[in-house]
Amino acid sequence: MVAKRSRSRAGKPVSSRGAARTRSAAMRTVTTAATVMEEARRAGWLDGERTEHVSFRAPKALIEAAMRESGMTKPTELGLLALATLAQPDPMAKFLKDTRGKLGADHQLDY
Repeated sequence: MVAKRSRSRAGKPVSSRGAARTRSAAMRTVTTAATVMEEARRAGWLDGERTEHVSFRAPKALIEAAMRESGMTKPTELGLLALATLAQPDPMAKFLKDTRGKLGADHQLDY
């Protein structure tokens, strides 16, 4: 009996360890996408009956890569995820803004 080896799109052999890493990264991405959408639901951004139509052109390769990375299967899902991601405040930006120019109480400047 001969073992069948997986091959990448380029036709190169893929080790099972590499495939496991890829699946693991994909699961993290899907989990992250689900978390972002859950936060948008909690914030009330997905509530209500009124919706707005958004239409734009984007390179097909960009759409395919974003769908592959996010785990989304429809362009509408991908658009909602993108908007929800942008709408969430960045806690690191707030921290940097709040602490700009401030040092800890025990910080010593050595000259």
